[in-house]
Parts: sequence; C-alpha cells; structure tokens
Amino acid sequence: MPTPVFSIANQKGGVGKTTTAVNLAACLAERRKRVLLIDLDPQANATSGLGAEKREGDSIYDVLLSDAPDLAPIIQHTADKRLDLIASEVNLAGAEIDVARSENYLGRLAAALAPLASRGDYDFILLDCPPTLGILTMNALCASDGLVIPMQCEYYALEGISVILDLVAKLRESGAAPNLDVEGIVMTMYDMRTNLSQQVVREIRTHFPDKIYSSLIPRSVRLAEAPSHGLPIIAYDPNCTGAAAYRQLAREFLKRRKAADTAPDTPAPEEPPAE
Repeated sequence: MPTPVFSIANQKGGVGKTTTAVNLAACLAERRKRVLLIDLDPQANATSGLGAEKREGDSIYDVLLSDAPDLAPIIQHTADKRLDLIASEVNLAGAEIDVARSENYLGRLAAALAPLASRGDYDFILLDCPPTLGILTMNALCASDGLVIPMQCEYYALEGISVILDLVAKLRESGAAPNLDVEGIVMTMYDMRTNLSQQVVREIRTHFPDKIYSSLIPRSVRLAEAPSHGLPIIAYDPNCTGAAAYRQLAREFLKRRKAADTAPDTPAPEEPPAE
C-alpha cells in the first residue's frame, strides 16, 4: 500500500502546530515507524526544531515547480535513524506566487509525493503546514489522506475550526482532495487548573466526539524550550509531562490507523433469516 500522508494544519497561528508535527513524528519514530517530516512553512520552525540548518536549495520549492519532481536529493537524515526531514527555507515563501501560476497548481505536491509514497520507504509522511490557508497549505491538503488539527484550549479556537473544516469539505466535493478526511483534533496548551481549558475540551468533545484525541498536550515550559536546542521533547526531556503526552498521542494515532486499515470497505452482507 502507498505510504499515507497527513497534514498537520490550522490556519490560526500559535496553536502548537509545529510542536505537534515535530513531536508526533519523533514519537512515531520511537515506536519503530519510518517517518518523513516535510517542513512546508517558510518560517522553517520544524527544520530548526529537529536541529537541521536552513540552507538554500534544501526546501521543496524547486520540486514543486519541476515537471519531473524528485524528492530524494533533498531528504535529510536526522539524529533518529527512523526520522527523515525535508527542510524549509525562506525562499519557500515565493512558492505562494510561483506555484499559483503553474498548471495543476493545487496538485503539485501530490504529484511530487506520489512516486515516493508508492515505493513504501516510509510508514508515514507528515506535512507541517504554514499558519495560513494559502497555496502551500492547499497543496498539502490535496496531497493528504488525513488532516490532524492542533487546537489551542482557548475560546477563539472554537471559532476558527469551522473555517478549515469547511475547506476540507469543499476540497473533497470539488474532487481536488477526494481522499482527504479529518484524522483527528489535538487539544494543545491544556491547563487543567483553568476552567476555560476544561470548557473548550468539553465543547469540542460535544461537537466532534469521534475526532478529538483523548491525549491532551499540556502547556509546558519544557515543550517551549526544546526547539531552541534543536530537539524533540522526547530527546530533550524524555520524562516530562509533554513527552508523556506526545507519546500517548502517537499511540492513539497508531491505534486509529490500525482500526482504519482493518475496517472493511463495504458492510458485510446480512445473513439470511433462519428458517
């Protein structure tokens, strides 16, 4: 089977999107899964968060504009032998304009990923998206089988989630992203001491009971410190609450994937009534 592709996206900034992308990738690798993380954000936070340098020509920019895309030359190894990275750099910001001028502009990333996914070199490909719903994020969604939405435990997050869910529905209906579905919602920056955090989680569970992950990512100083050291949280402080939360999220993610992979495509026929 082709390698499944998942976007980590939310058009609202500051919700822990890159933190979730980096640490989910690292925790999946810790569980012996082969993972490729692609940094699609020109700010390159996922790149620095894994200790990689931002170097000209290392991003996916040229590949998106190529008529014969090849990702192999820009794939970097990380400190974890099971986790690879395609880095970002500032020139990726130009893709918002240049890709929009290209033929099949919403399918450029899907076309670039297809040969790699078909080879099955990885168990998962994760896409860290910019905090906008621009061309790069749209390409990511159209190339993905699933969408993981990190959501901060604050009131305004409730208002923003409807925007990206509407976009997913429109992309599916248009045929641009026929396989795209919401894989799950990750509640981030959870503070059990505040009523607001608990209220927001309850609200999301009420509206999306089958989508919200039970894993709650805490507001944590150690999680905030880890990127400055170029390390995922399980390498920076493996025993902290943030590391435990992302390990739990990885387990839950894999459990859902296993259930999805083993679910029948069509319902089993009903048995005839006993005579």
